[in-house]
Amino acid sequence: MANTRTERDSMGELEVPESALYGAQTQRAINNFPVSGQPLPFAFIQAVARVKRAAAQANLDLELLDDARANAIIKAADTLLAGKHTDQFPVDVFQTGSGTSTNMNVNEVLSHLASTDALSVNPNDHVNMGQSSNDTIPTALHVSASLALHQSLLPALAHLKSVIDDKAASLDDVVKTGRTHLMDAMPVRMSQELGAWSAQVQQSVERLKDVQKRLLRIAQGGTAVGTGINAHPEFAGRVAAELSEQTGLEYSPADSFFAGLGSQDATVELSGHLKAFACALMKISNDLRWMNSGPLAGLGEIELEALQPGSSIMPGKVNPVIPESAAQVAAQVIGNDAAITVAGQSGNFQLNVMLPLMAHNVLSSMTLLSNVSRLLADKAIATFNVRRDNIESPLSKNPVLVTALNPVIGYDAAAKVAKKAYQNGRPIIDVAEEETELSREELERYLDPARLTDGGLQ
Repeated sequence: MANTRTERDSMGELEVPESALYGAQTQRAINNFPVSGQPLPFAFIQAVARVKRAAAQANLDLELLDDARANAIIKAADTLLAGKHTDQFPVDVFQTGSGTSTNMNVNEVLSHLASTDALSVNPNDHVNMGQSSNDTIPTALHVSASLALHQSLLPALAHLKSVIDDKAASLDDVVKTGRTHLMDAMPVRMSQELGAWSAQVQQSVERLKDVQKRLLRIAQGGTAVGTGINAHPEFAGRVAAELSEQTGLEYSPADSFFAGLGSQDATVELSGHLKAFACALMKISNDLRWMNSGPLAGLGEIELEALQPGSSIMPGKVNPVIPESAAQVAAQVIGNDAAITVAGQSGNFQLNVMLPLMAHNVLSSMTLLSNVSRLLADKAIATFNVRRDNIESPLSKNPVLVTALNPVIGYDAAAKVAKKAYQNGRPIIDVAEEETELSREELERYLDPARLTDGGLQ
């Protein structure tokens, strides 16, 4: 490397870039893990910085760290929380399973920023005081995930639900052919169809709010193996209180530090709920794609907003690009969950050793879902137009409407009417008038699609 300086750690000397804010341990990790070229999300780095800030304040209050060093660490951490120095955290996701390399990367950067000619701040003795990578990284995982949930994902889902609800209310008068097995079924209102989407989103919100309670329980204070070695007895509670003060969320020490270090069950649970929402997102996206299919040879029930040309060879073609984007996000989140599930099983005795992978995947899933939920709401659901003529014509000929006559003429007689109507391509009401003793007025009442969306005759 050109323009380097010499740094030292417990293993000896190492050259690092002259401009780097990190030291030897970070450089060793850079050298050891040229795997993906992908560092951990900066949101996770900021969560580690929050822990360091809270730890410095706790150690200052406990009179374990002097005022000058504590305040210097706090000031340095604040620069990271302000979004600065994003290029100083290059350690690959696929590193040591405890995340020690990332912990030391943050320790070294904060040490460098906090030190002056008159003040030496050591990355281990001062920045890492009362901590271990083994409790800091699990804590940062919970902090980053709980903040992403509170600040990004839950608001995005609330927005998606609100847009769906508004669209549903505006389409309550639209009665369409329902479909089961992709085949014509009894009528539904479009508001009922969209209402199902809204319910799926709301159920995801409820699940995510429930797991948040477990994400707010943090491992900080367990140090190396869960016993709390080298941490003051009040350290865990004070760090949790400081994190609560910083974020507005109510963190507390884990019920069991041993469980907090050796497992990541809350993260696995969170990822499972993200996967469940991904399944809902896939369903909503595919419904939109089917309803939009055509414009002539498909269902053609709706027309999504035209956002970009759909083909490099077929002029005039327009594709459902936003639902397709959302479906791909759903697929990625489901894949991320599979990796998180495997990682969650990788707790060996007192430590889970796939923490960086879990942090990367769960934050990636939350970012993707937050972003695409807003896109789907604003650029697909809010803006689609209903093609009423394409909905009304097949509805009147739907032979399945005869289901409403089952209680009156019996299943077999109704089936005979349905088959004749379908074979001749005639409205069901005309055939029923010929094949039954019911009057036209009675049939209009029985076969009114709008009434059938309310459960039919009561």
